[in-house]
Amino acid sequence: MEAAGIERLRITGGEPLVSPKLETFLKTVAGFGLDEISLTTNGQLLARKLPLLLDAGIARLNVSLDTLNAEAFRSIARGGDLATVLDGMQQASAAGMKIKVNMVPLNGQNLDQVLPLLEYCLARGYELRFIELMRMGHLARDSNAFLQQFVGLQQLLQVIGERYEYLQADAPVDATALRYSIPGQGFFGVIANESVPFCRTCSRLRLSSTGWLHGCLSSSNRHYVGDLLDKPRHQALPALQGLLVKALADKQPVAFSGGATVMKIIGG
Repeated sequence: MEAAGIERLRITGGEPLVSPKLETFLKTVAGFGLDEISLTTNGQLLARKLPLLLDAGIARLNVSLDTLNAEAFRSIARGGDLATVLDGMQQASAAGMKIKVNMVPLNGQNLDQVLPLLEYCLARGYELRFIELMRMGHLARDSNAFLQQFVGLQQLLQVIGERYEYLQADAPVDATALRYSIPGQGFFGVIANESVPFCRTCSRLRLSSTGWLHGCLSSSNRHYVGDLLDKPRHQALPALQGLLVKALADKQPVAFSGGATVMKIIGG
């Protein structure tokens, strides 16, 4: 953290709560002295793992949830139980955690869930973030499939505007999400990677559990940092700083152009 100037860390996956090494990992991370540690989860094990997360100082959760329809949930998530996820979120919120819900709206699948899910989140103090579909994996190769499913910022705001009045709210300079306020009710956000690219200001880096550093989801470049653990500090720090510069240089200059990498491999 000293070499990179990192202040915030998000643990993601896959699904981090299934790892048998989670407790040891969280105890180590908690000792880094970071300003914030958050975690992204599908919520299936959230209630069960909540005491562990609280002990580790996890202050914020991002829960992936694309529908409030139980049958559609099983189809989209390829299994699992909606009620279990909603109960885990409620318990985490009651324990003082901030909850953000991540939804990827798709034509022909869950566009009818935009308003119900927004209403559900507003009523409970969760912040819903809509994420535009990304050109990754097979979608980077199949433009027709991407365009058929893609829901852009303007389409999404039109759907929301049918029920709610909203105003654009302030967000940090390096934020990936556009943030909107519904006066008197709450906020929602849109990660509009296609409609309003944010590559110029993106400062995020991703580190895999196998020791690979990724600077950009849209780049196949990666940089191995695992061997630095075996080097003395005076050698490891400058080497790490050099790899960080290379990773940051992998970022797209203007907009996300797509990549063959599958999101579940690199994390959210």
